[in-house]
Amino acid sequence: MKALQVSILALGMACSAPLLAADLTVISFGGANKNAQVKAFYQPWEKAGHGKIIAGEYNGEMAKVKAMVDTNSVSWNLVEVESPELARGCDEGLFEELDAEQFGNPDDFVPGALTPCGAGFFVWSTVLAYNADKLQSAPTGWADFWDTTKYPGKRGLRKGAKYTLEFALMADGVAPKDVYSVLATKEGQDRAFAKLDQIKPSIQWWEAGAQPPQFLASGDVVMSSAYNGRIAAVQKESNLKVVWNGGIYDFDAWAIPKGAKDVEQAHKFIAFTLQPGQQKIYSENIAYGPANAKAVELLEPSLLQDMPTTPANIANQVAMDVTFWADYGEQLEQRFNAWAAR
Repeated sequence: MKALQVSILALGMACSAPLLAADLTVISFGGANKNAQVKAFYQPWEKAGHGKIIAGEYNGEMAKVKAMVDTNSVSWNLVEVESPELARGCDEGLFEELDAEQFGNPDDFVPGALTPCGAGFFVWSTVLAYNADKLQSAPTGWADFWDTTKYPGKRGLRKGAKYTLEFALMADGVAPKDVYSVLATKEGQDRAFAKLDQIKPSIQWWEAGAQPPQFLASGDVVMSSAYNGRIAAVQKESNLKVVWNGGIYDFDAWAIPKGAKDVEQAHKFIAFTLQPGQQKIYSENIAYGPANAKAVELLEPSLLQDMPTTPANIANQVAMDVTFWADYGEQLEQRFNAWAAR
């Protein structure tokens, strides 16, 4: 009888115990962005008993995702992806399709945040940044970035066609609203590369988002393209400034590589990160705009001035044209790599 009671007790305890939640491997772009994700998403998720987050980093290389999917050896559950790569990867079958309805009311999100294969969780901008301690006068746009006579010294640019070609055209006098229509022509592409030729000897390339603030603080470059949140993250201990004019804004989204394990758990994690409360914590820790508009009203007004989506900041920026880069990205990246190697 006693043995039977022990067995029943053990069975009851087993039934009442929560099922062990699956650990998730989440890949981000690292740096201050990852630090904000840890505070807003990873730690609260683990504290709520949903399982561990195994956090990794990459620089946006879709070749890594494609190799895992093609060889059926997917070890990532979620990956942070920029919009053009998300669209192209979705077309190529690299990502699982998502049902936007499971992430909340679509009307609560910034337009464009929820797509067939991804859920945008913040809005960010690539902007012109400079160290005000190193320059006698403040640059006002990309034409100044290209002016090596007025502003001698190295310039930092992200090593890739995306952003770099748009900035070159704006430096050459193309209005922000016309950038993609010009870049879609053979003449416009030639014009952008010819403009890049003018400052090629002065370019110091960067690939990781943490590099521009380091380059600017050390004086290695006098100006650099940079992610706005990375600059805001170090402004308390430096005199780094942002020029919003001519910036390019975009979403970063969560995507699930095709063939990943624990897809249902990954869906739950995405929904968790898109809740207004988690979005608020994220934007409090890095100056990126929340994708869930309901989080905006939870933020202190003083924080909004550094967000790319503030009306004054976004007025002269360019929306990343996802369709353009899905259509032209591969050929332009190949041309850029050949140009950069010369």
